[in-house]
Amino acid sequence: MLTHTDIWAAIDRLAQENRLTASGLARRAGLDPTTFNRSKRITREGKTRWPSTESIAKILDATGTSFVHFVGLAHPGSGDPTVRTVPLANLDDITGTGRFNDAGHPSGSDWDEIALPQVSDPNAFAVEMTDSRMEPVYQSGDILILSPSTLARRGDRVLVRTRQGEVHIKRLIRQTAKRIELQSLTMPSKEVKLAVEDVASVARVVWASQ
Repeated sequence: MLTHTDIWAAIDRLAQENRLTASGLARRAGLDPTTFNRSKRITREGKTRWPSTESIAKILDATGTSFVHFVGLAHPGSGDPTVRTVPLANLDDITGTGRFNDAGHPSGSDWDEIALPQVSDPNAFAVEMTDSRMEPVYQSGDILILSPSTLARRGDRVLVRTRQGEVHIKRLIRQTAKRIELQSLTMPSKEVKLAVEDVASVARVVWASQ
């Protein structure tokens, strides 16, 4: 599992590999030069601030670096991390029933596979966006890695499946013993409230290939 310190260390080492400062790396990727400044890594309240997946994607593209190598930079000396495959399906393909077991884990043979750096959850799966319904948050071609075993907290992006086969990708607002409250990613003023007994599973978005 990559920590906050691991991610920022990987960014610094990527800059060093390319004979750049962190500011120079941001500038090469078309980002604000202060994007990776050390002052941006911790908030004034002392909370950790993570780099966005978009900014990471841009520096990888700008330097021609694979994500596998980037993850390896977080643990220098250990080489590239073990790569394994996870089940992959289009968003539309996971609506309805039959793709998951009662625990919310992928099941059946109708899944493709995608190779990714090691994910700690052995039941993780990937979902690919195939249209513009989630823009500008997620675009067609983006791949989300979902972890059904990772505890989702308030503010996390989650994929929620109902027992009727509906699929929601939204932000978790609140979860109680009776209901789950979600906020639309594309229309923040729109909320969805689901009774717990109507929810089949909740999986946290742990990575997105933006």
